[in-house]
Amino acid sequence: MMNDRLIPLIFAAAAFTAGCVGAREPDVAVRPERVIPLFNGRDLSGLYTWLQDTRGEDPRDVFSVSDGVLRVSGDGFGYVSTDRAYRDYRLVVEFKWGDRNFRGRDGKARDSGIFLHSAGPDGNSFDGDGAYKAAIECQVMQGAVGDLMLINGKGEDGKRIPLRLTSTAAPQRDADDWPTWRRDGEPVTLEMGGRLNWFGKDPTWKDAFDFRGKADVEGKKGEWTRVECVCDGDRITVIVNGTVVNEAKQVKPSQGPILLQCEGSEVFFRRFELHPLK
Repeated sequence: MMNDRLIPLIFAAAAFTAGCVGAREPDVAVRPERVIPLFNGRDLSGLYTWLQDTRGEDPRDVFSVSDGVLRVSGDGFGYVSTDRAYRDYRLVVEFKWGDRNFRGRDGKARDSGIFLHSAGPDGNSFDGDGAYKAAIECQVMQGAVGDLMLINGKGEDGKRIPLRLTSTAAPQRDADDWPTWRRDGEPVTLEMGGRLNWFGKDPTWKDAFDFRGKADVEGKKGEWTRVECVCDGDRITVIVNGTVVNEAKQVKPSQGPILLQCEGSEVFFRRFELHPLK
């Protein structure tokens, strides 16, 4: 029989533990039933930040909010993440580029990303030495907005987190090229890394500052670009400024926290919200 004097102590310990856990519940995926603003325009409530060098601290104010806009300075490598995990949603993000590149990205294309279905502990990525998390990335990069990438990482047990997607692709120009999405193309599967280019990606694309391809649908420098990621079960559809640019199915994982990436380029976000699937 439990000692009656221990009961208050047990409840106190439980309350303390719950308080320490806070709002982060990445294992409980929420399916939106209404519009959920992930960014409230005032502060980072419901979000937290991670940087490769300072972990959960942000002494350089890499992530800041002003006039209803979230600024990511680019001075570092990491992300701002939702506290919670999500599934089955339409994600709407609006971004525009700032002026500067930092930390080895001088002269290179402005770069960021939207990480969908992230998994594992913070900073678990193999590439980037602990800057990111395993996830399906919707690329936000000049000339490459809408590419889908598999970002490798490891779980708490140190083992690689399984990643996968299948799609259809145009014939490859070169055996070393990554596939390019085409709705009526041939089946293709990526596992444990790789990239599925958006359908209009310029074949001459290069990692050059302010690169712009002939068919790019993203906004020009100084303009806002709207990116929608429709995540329906194990399917992802990417829409950029109203144009469907990429699609994948049999996506694994298919739920998780959502991240906005810091990868050496200044970028602004004014909209970051979830809509229920119709």
